[in-house]
Amino acid sequence: MAGNGPVRFNHRMSTSGDILPFTATQTTLPNGLRVIIVPTGFPHLVSLQIPVQTGSRNEVEPGKSGFAHFFEHMMFRGTKRFPAHAYQEVVTRSGARQNAYTTDDYTNYHLTFAKEDLEQILEIEADRFMNLDYSEADFRTEARAILGEYNKSASDPLNKLIEVQRDHAFQVHPYKHTTMGFIADIEQMPEQFEYSRLFFDRWYRPEYSTVILAGDVDAESCIPLVAKHFGAWRPGSAPPTTIPAEPASTGAVVAHVPWPVETLPWVTVGFHAPAFSTTTSDFAALDMLFDLTFGPTSDLYQDLVERRQVVDQLFPHVPGNADPELATVFARVKDPADAALVREALFEALRGARDTAITAQRLAEAKSHARYSFARTLDNSESIAATLARFVRYERDYGTLNALYRRYDALTPADLQAAARRYLRDDALVATTLSQASLGASFAAPPTLARHRATATLAAPIVRQDTPSALVRFKLAFAVGSAHDPAGKEGLAALAAEMVTDGGSEALRIDEVKRALFPIAGAFSARVDKEVTTFTGVIHKDNLRAFLPIVLPQLTKPGLRDDDFSRLREAQRNELVQDLRSNNEEELGKERLQTLALGPGPYGHPVLGTETGIAGITAPDVREWLATQYTQANLTLGGAGDLGDDGWALITAALSELPLGTPTAPPAVSVSMPTGITIEIIEKETRSTAISFGHPITVTRSHDDFAALWLARAWLGEHRASNGRLFQRLREVRGMNYGDYAYIEAFPRGMYQFFPDTGIPRRQQLFEVWIRPVVPEHAVFAFKLALYELRQLISQGLSAEAFEATRAYLAKNLYVMTKTQDQQLGYALDSRWHGIGDFVDTMQARLAALTVEAVNAAIRRHLSGDNLV
Repeated sequence: MAGNGPVRFNHRMSTSGDILPFTATQTTLPNGLRVIIVPTGFPHLVSLQIPVQTGSRNEVEPGKSGFAHFFEHMMFRGTKRFPAHAYQEVVTRSGARQNAYTTDDYTNYHLTFAKEDLEQILEIEADRFMNLDYSEADFRTEARAILGEYNKSASDPLNKLIEVQRDHAFQVHPYKHTTMGFIADIEQMPEQFEYSRLFFDRWYRPEYSTVILAGDVDAESCIPLVAKHFGAWRPGSAPPTTIPAEPASTGAVVAHVPWPVETLPWVTVGFHAPAFSTTTSDFAALDMLFDLTFGPTSDLYQDLVERRQVVDQLFPHVPGNADPELATVFARVKDPADAALVREALFEALRGARDTAITAQRLAEAKSHARYSFARTLDNSESIAATLARFVRYERDYGTLNALYRRYDALTPADLQAAARRYLRDDALVATTLSQASLGASFAAPPTLARHRATATLAAPIVRQDTPSALVRFKLAFAVGSAHDPAGKEGLAALAAEMVTDGGSEALRIDEVKRALFPIAGAFSARVDKEVTTFTGVIHKDNLRAFLPIVLPQLTKPGLRDDDFSRLREAQRNELVQDLRSNNEEELGKERLQTLALGPGPYGHPVLGTETGIAGITAPDVREWLATQYTQANLTLGGAGDLGDDGWALITAALSELPLGTPTAPPAVSVSMPTGITIEIIEKETRSTAISFGHPITVTRSHDDFAALWLARAWLGEHRASNGRLFQRLREVRGMNYGDYAYIEAFPRGMYQFFPDTGIPRRQQLFEVWIRPVVPEHAVFAFKLALYELRQLISQGLSAEAFEATRAYLAKNLYVMTKTQDQQLGYALDSRWHGIGDFVDTMQARLAALTVEAVNAAIRRHLSGDNLV
């Protein structure tokens, strides 16, 4: 059955020092395919990840960039045995969600599904890897969609900066281009049909691939199944093309990106860095060094972001690629006049890293943080499998991640300083900037690292989810949000929450809070919506007693310092004006639709507020909000994991210091249906057009018709899924854009994630269709086509077959969308707000009771194709 006998990995972090606490089995089939089976202990679900060792690094012929990313798309086009629609029907019946992503070095295909569908999923996956079949027409359609994806990304300044940085930094290595490829190559891709087959035949082979199965699985049954379905996959018959080695850099490189519209400037400093390695310490040492020098706990971060407040984003990136890439620190500057000051501060920190070794205690805290942070990710099978895929892909070896963490554990301060001196050199430097206005003559010349001279009772309901998980989590859901913002101070709810989580406490400034949290890998965050503000704390149970006195005083005894207020208010304005209004057409369109359809009134402005509202907020306004809104009367407390009675006692005692208060009245929301179709066009200088349209609905989770409409919108267009009607008609048939979806509940930040956040319960909802960007000349047609499909759904209804298939998919997908501890706790709190039972149980029962007639009647009652915004 296997070319190499199965190898068992029986590791426990507490006894062996390995980071992965699973008994795994690894084997190699005769054709070279590597198979890794990981029983995770989590029931019902299986996550399949198939990393293939081909990425943009493998695009070696001139004029042929972008093909690794192209095949991420084409792999969903189907085979003769399972055409795209048949493949998708199997996925839908299994309740699975599948997708893929491409990187510099590899492409990963992933699905998470019910364990009873394992063999059929393996069957369809093996078929498409061995027998992918597509016509030249299909090829051209997908090539147009990829051009649309490039156009969508082109409005993000950071994407463009990285594209230019790499183009200047590399001479011959394929890292010169990003995974999307050069725009000239993408535009010519429709003419490269024959080459596409060559690329696929060259790299999509078993000797470059790994099948990872993690979840409710065992090796004895899974390995034979993988061999049964993938065993006929033939290895390649010819050696692959050699990847050219990049010559040693000989001097500093400077590049600037002039941005045509308003944006905050970016200043970056990068260096040619070592490739990923578990046999030498250079990569691990440089990765750790950059985190300690430029990460959130660093002195530089505290200085530039929190004290002087000249930078609103500062972060390092050490990619760990198969070949040497760039290690970069990124800084977004608030005022172009401060760009030179910021760049010099970055260089001063780099000089310090070369000249002075960090302390042993600081390094020990960083190692502790790394281990506990990693342990927090192991809370579901999909996360475990996805993490494995990121590291298995190097050598197709389960042990890679354990070996890497042993490298981290063995690091000394001398190792970090040696790496700094080896790689932080003027001749390896790549300095890239982006701005609309000129940053001054000093940025034209290459910079240099040379040093310049010159117990109480809590009066709040509690939702307990006691489980054996060592990762514990609590959520504090306050029944207040942006719908309660006072007139003229829109954005107060959002700013108040940020002042809690990013403003420190009376005893500790925020930099001191972050330093205290670093070694125990604790996190405390906030999410604000229209009617609810939720604070979430996450920590390993071993560190709960140390964690609570650090984070909860930020809520019960907030710092409310003037410098933090000024910093966070400006950051919120930038998030509204720069990140939303200037740099993100998709989210801007969705936010504007909310305002047009649900305003004026308490729902009539974004959660972030308005530009004039933010400007009108004062520090006393925040102080009053915290005192009157974050009260026990407005609070519901939820907790999950192995907290135990002692842990619950600690949390409730700390929260009892909140004022008792009185319940805040729900917002008075009064919304009318539009009459006819009202269209607003937001004109911007972009390569593409994003479209959102819809109308208010009264249906929420407590409504009798919720399940019916939930099913209808899934058939019309499940978020980030390819089985929806809109996706099929706009994306698959015509290659017009990146995706098309429908909603009956608010879904903020949809472009960043697959599943909606919890903590967004609303009394007033919006039926919405989201058409991801199309080229401007196709915008009207795309809108008309989506409108036609909506009207057809309303007039014709779902067929019995479509109803049954969608219901079966949703019944299983419920487990996928609630798979993590955070989701389970969040849905429990949301269900309490809506006055329903457990979300999964409730929806399973409602789905089971549905009929196609009831769904079609609900569609006609609540949806309109004629009265829209």
